[in-house]
Amino acid sequence: MNAQRAGEGDAKTLGDPPGPPGFTRLRRLRSSAGLRRMMAETRLSPADFIYPLFITGGRRIRRPIAPMPGCFQLSVDESVKEAKEVAALGIPSVLLFGLPERKDALGRGAYDGGEAVQRAVAAIKRAVPAMVVITDVCLCEYTDHGHCGIVRSDGTVDNDATLPLLAATAISHAQAGADIVAPSAMMDGQVAAIRSGLDQSGHHNVPVMGYSAKYASGFFGPFRVAADSAPQFGDRRAYQMDPPNMREAMREIEADLAEGADMIMVKPALAYLDVIAHARRRFDTPLAAYNVSGEYSMLKAAAANGWLDERRVAMEVLTGIKRAGADLIITYHAKDAARWLQEG
Repeated sequence: MNAQRAGEGDAKTLGDPPGPPGFTRLRRLRSSAGLRRMMAETRLSPADFIYPLFITGGRRIRRPIAPMPGCFQLSVDESVKEAKEVAALGIPSVLLFGLPERKDALGRGAYDGGEAVQRAVAAIKRAVPAMVVITDVCLCEYTDHGHCGIVRSDGTVDNDATLPLLAATAISHAQAGADIVAPSAMMDGQVAAIRSGLDQSGHHNVPVMGYSAKYASGFFGPFRVAADSAPQFGDRRAYQMDPPNMREAMREIEADLAEGADMIMVKPALAYLDVIAHARRRFDTPLAAYNVSGEYSMLKAAAANGWLDERRVAMEVLTGIKRAGADLIITYHAKDAARWLQEG
């Protein structure tokens, strides 16, 4: 009798649902790795990534960037090696930033066709023709004062006087073979000036990727070491966007599109996922997001201290950026992420 009762009790316990009628078991579809892969709503691919490169003069230079472990300042010959590695990982594009040998108040190196970026564009396109080479169009790396445009005697940046220099820079990049030019100076009218300059110089088919919503962010610190582009006085808050503003970002994007931008960007990414999502809902244009240096460096530092699992968190970050609505992600984790995706 006791054995029968125990058996009946066990059967009743096993047969009764452990929840109310109509209980929804959402966990069923995530109970194994295979199911989770099948049910994933957001999928990352190496084709989503753009890998930034910092180009300098000389030969055989591969100079580590202290606050950005795994990243380097590269001479042109080394940038070609890097581009080949990037292509082999299935990453379709690189974004080039330049470090000139000399700087001056007008940033003349930016539009000098013989500078490192222009030479790297030509060399990479010869070695890896299918690689989409994007060039950053700005003056901050090339000016001795570190600002993104011409500085007046009162210390303010002269927006309109800067526009022809940005256009000249974009033209020099296109002449070298750049596939896309990406103005980041945040000067009003920069896209229109560049589009006009490209068209007048016969580069009608070179697209413009606007750094449309580029915020004045503290996350840019490591980049300014990498590109030697820190302002020598003041800051860039008068021309880069104020972090509290979302509606203004939409106006910036609208202005760039009206001026002829083919693609738009939100920068940085992590603290601005809401801006990415809002831009995605509002605009059908291809949308890039820049997972910037500070976002990369803080994850590297945490991983080096054993506080975070770098692979797991980096992939979570990149997935979050894409889930927010980015079509393309500019990221220093591109090579690692591509390898991790291959490993599964």
